[in-house]
Amino acid sequence: MPLVTTDILKEYLPEVTGTGSDTELSNLLDRVEATIARFLGFPSPDSSNTPKLDVNTYTLYIDSYWIDDISVLQLPLRPVVTITSVHADPDRVYGADTEVNSDEYEIDKQQGLLIIKTNTSTVGFTKAYRGNKVVGTFGFTLYHKDIVHAVCVYASQLHRAKTSQGKKSQTVRQATTSYLPNTIPQEVKQILYPYRNSVVII
Repeated sequence: MPLVTTDILKEYLPEVTGTGSDTELSNLLDRVEATIARFLGFPSPDSSNTPKLDVNTYTLYIDSYWIDDISVLQLPLRPVVTITSVHADPDRVYGADTEVNSDEYEIDKQQGLLIIKTNTSTVGFTKAYRGNKVVGTFGFTLYHKDIVHAVCVYASQLHRAKTSQGKKSQTVRQATTSYLPNTIPQEVKQILYPYRNSVVII
């Protein structure tokens, strides 16, 4: 399901009334949220082939700890909702003997960091190809009102541009109308930039 509901989107489309367009709007929200999720650096979750903005489960493999600090692991996704399991295993077996217990680390949910506590049996994370495995839930909720606003601004623009889809301009009775490209508007990008994940190349 999309993060944003059709009822919320229709607040940005006062010309749309009733429920006759709900299926169309829901499909549009799916596509818009997938586009924005890619822009933010979200891969497809474990349960889907399409990037999502709402909270989903992901299995992440991280090659190395944070710069030269073995006690910190930078996750490629944020915000973090919950962490189910963490393994640090250069052999990529991820058995029980390589699991980092939940009471041995702290979570910086907004920055996407796992931080090993002092005085624990786990020394730190590993530096090896796919050596750190993290399973958890990541994504946004309706609490993230700026993300909701960004989705609605872009979706409402695309909805209104249906008749000009694929056109650069149109001339009627010697009057030419030029259309903006249906890319993510700069207004929306400005909202999204602070949420882009560490894997995204700007």
